[in-house]
Amino acid sequence: MPMWSTFINPTRRLFARALVPILLAVAALSNSAIAATPKVGEAFPDLTKAGLEGGLPDLSGKIVLVDFFASWCGPCQESFPAMEELQKKYGSKGLVIVAVNEDQKREDMDSFLKQHKVTFTIVRDPGSGLVSKVRIPTMPTSFLLDKEGKVRAMHRGFKGKETLRKYEEDIEALLK
Repeated sequence: MPMWSTFINPTRRLFARALVPILLAVAALSNSAIAATPKVGEAFPDLTKAGLEGGLPDLSGKIVLVDFFASWCGPCQESFPAMEELQKKYGSKGLVIVAVNEDQKREDMDSFLKQHKVTFTIVRDPGSGLVSKVRIPTMPTSFLLDKEGKVRAMHRGFKGKETLRKYEEDIEALLK
């Protein structure tokens, strides 16, 4: 490019330099508004449209516990027996547990599941589309959804019996 072209329109270059930071700020705000951890009272993304690998049960009119886990997560290994206990205790009363795996390799998830056999639904988020949309703050993270698909409770991490007790309180409140 000839050197004289840099002098053709200095006003346009100044405008572009001023505009770029503004556009980046707007994009950052848009992304944070689009991809933010759902808060209590907000609708949870539609799992049937999330591009998940694996089958989902009918979730309409059900209380749904959506749990995000990974094979490398120590607290996830501890939480699976507790969720299985919840499934057995509340499954017949209208609770559906959907565990969403975020491992990059399916083999890692399969290995985890061989060690932690459960009866609740397991799906995988191979492209991290749902994980990115929900913006998981820590592993594991669970969202308890009411029958309309709105978040009624969120649990970050897993602290053994304390977390299990809180799950039971939240589930029983929604079942009433």
